[in-house]
Amino acid sequence: MTADRIRRGLRRNWRRLAWLFAILGPGVITSNVDNDAGGIYTYSLCGARYGYSLLWVLLPVTVALIVVQEMCARMGTVTGKGLADLVREHFGLRVTFVIMMAVLLTNFGNAVAEFAGVASSLELFGISRYVSVPLGAAFVWWLVVFGSYKSVEKAFLVACLIYLAYPFSGLMAHPDWKAAIEGSVIPWMPMDLAGVSMVVGIVGTTIAPWMQFYLQSSVVEKESKVSDYGQLRLDVVLGSLMAVVVAFFIVVACAATLHREGIHEIASGADAALALAPLAGRYAGWLFAVGLANASLFAASILPLATAYSVCEGLGLEAGVDRSFGEAPEFYWLYTLLIVGSAGMILLPGAPLLRIILVSQIVNGVLLPVVLVFMLVLVNRESLMGRFTNGRVYNVVAMTTVVLLIALTGLLVVTSLWPGAAILPS
Repeated sequence: MTADRIRRGLRRNWRRLAWLFAILGPGVITSNVDNDAGGIYTYSLCGARYGYSLLWVLLPVTVALIVVQEMCARMGTVTGKGLADLVREHFGLRVTFVIMMAVLLTNFGNAVAEFAGVASSLELFGISRYVSVPLGAAFVWWLVVFGSYKSVEKAFLVACLIYLAYPFSGLMAHPDWKAAIEGSVIPWMPMDLAGVSMVVGIVGTTIAPWMQFYLQSSVVEKESKVSDYGQLRLDVVLGSLMAVVVAFFIVVACAATLHREGIHEIASGADAALALAPLAGRYAGWLFAVGLANASLFAASILPLATAYSVCEGLGLEAGVDRSFGEAPEFYWLYTLLIVGSAGMILLPGAPLLRIILVSQIVNGVLLPVVLVFMLVLVNRESLMGRFTNGRVYNVVAMTTVVLLIALTGLLVVTSLWPGAAILPS
């Protein structure tokens, strides 16, 4: 009798686990891919410089991320159209063209940063960038061009699982959990320029314009129905929580090792992995490096894909992984050119990589508030959303989030241009 109960319990648990994996998709992928090379560097530098004291910033960032992502998922489900498509229909082609060109510029710079992350992380294992970058570029191109939406989504979800390397790396660093808990709940704000820039950078690396375009386009291509929206909302919430948990453990790992040993400056996420090895054990360093390589390659495939989606939808061109090259030539050619161009920059001697990345972040900062305002206008139009417009309480939360993000993003742009700003948030 007891054995039967155990078997029934195991079957129920497996069914629940299968159901959970079945609903995971655009929300989990979009949130996690933003823990890219630039994000890992920002979180690593935060832990190295300030220890556990800025962990509290992740709590309001989690709320903001869930609110913004949920609105996009809801619009995609109800309208069956991507965000760029809706902006073109409701605000005109000229406005859309300007936004798409800004998306193209900022995402190109971000893609360059991702291939830089691929190169630097695999160089820690003795693999030359002249091998890793071309092979990585070829792999992500092949995956999207010759795959279907379902196969690409499965590959991306597997990549999300590799982010578990960071919690393991953080645990192996033997952090001071009392200090970590205090840092998570007690707000403290550094008053110097570098400190303010760091806080803004954490926000800027967690919520980016490309995420909204990619998430909504993915929801549309997945053909999500209104009846599935409860599952899609859970996907968004789980994805946001997973992304912030990964960020938490990156900060914790570096606080427990680099900050504790007085190492307050690093030049990249690869530097953090290299420094972790003698302090937390070589396996912790390896896990950190593997996580960086995975995150960089993951983002290097998503960012060009998000760009191709948004630009083609905005200009009224065919777009989608489930379409063939002949059905959507502009979509696939743009994706191809972005990968070749961004990977090629890493292999070009003397290329101004930092300048490209910096300019992309400034454009990113200017673009984010604009995209969020358009989203709020669209999600509140009854003619478009019907009964799925924002409710009063939800609107207050969403608008407050947008106002705070506009203020923080404006500060991000100022500190990026300021000579004393010490980080390049993503």
